[in-house]
Amino acid sequence: MRLLAIGDLHLSSPVNREALHGISDHGDDWLIIAGDVAESLEHQDLAFKELGQRFAKLIWVPGNHDLWSVPREGSITRRGVARYRAMVDLARSHGAVTPEDPFVEWPLPGPTGERLIIAPLFLLYDYSFRPADVDRGDIRRWAREGGALCGDEIWLRPDPFPSREAWCWARCRDAEKRLEALAPDCRTVLVNHWPMRADLIHIPRIPRFTPWCGTVLTEDWHRRFRALAVVTGHLHTRRTDIVDGCRFEEVSLGYPRQWRKEDGIEAYFRTIL
Repeated sequence: MRLLAIGDLHLSSPVNREALHGISDHGDDWLIIAGDVAESLEHQDLAFKELGQRFAKLIWVPGNHDLWSVPREGSITRRGVARYRAMVDLARSHGAVTPEDPFVEWPLPGPTGERLIIAPLFLLYDYSFRPADVDRGDIRRWAREGGALCGDEIWLRPDPFPSREAWCWARCRDAEKRLEALAPDCRTVLVNHWPMRADLIHIPRIPRFTPWCGTVLTEDWHRRFRALAVVTGHLHTRRTDIVDGCRFEEVSLGYPRQWRKEDGIEAYFRTIL
């Protein structure tokens, strides 16, 4: 029995959708889906259906592409919290654990016999991953000068919150309270789409994309909440980092040019437990 993880399936790509069907039956294994499944609910439904048939349990968190409110002919365009709630309902309809559900305990003991709690989180970003000399109002100009753009500025709406920052801060406050309530003898696996530390962001082709990558509020959460591992996506730069003895796993699949189709998606599953 294993806990595996993958993020950024980006099923708007026909290549990625086709590869989804090639995943084998994983029996008792659990799978973390670390956000950015697809922009459309139809493709998200496909992911939950196909992966739900192959894994004993799914644990899902949303990514920024999942939250995009792109107008589609003949359908209601939900924005912000309403969009997120629709995705939560969809995930739950397939039995997936969401950030709105109780945290789940891994059935097996940790490395030293401790209880392990898997905590799916939805924390967003607040533009604080930016240089100290760049004002909040100058972020888009500064990013464009470095060749970075983010579709979130058009498609990711925070309604009814006044800004994406306000939504981020509310999500962080809620998650913090829930994590603080865990028993002190538990270890955790923290799951979020966006990176939880700025120093682990390595995107050399678009280094000025960092403002859309997380919040400084979570920099010490791996210590505060006794994390054995932190699982994230978003960057499309698969890697493992160790900070304070905690594994930080970036588990993105990415767009077709960023992975080898002949290897299949299964080759990119990361073993967490």
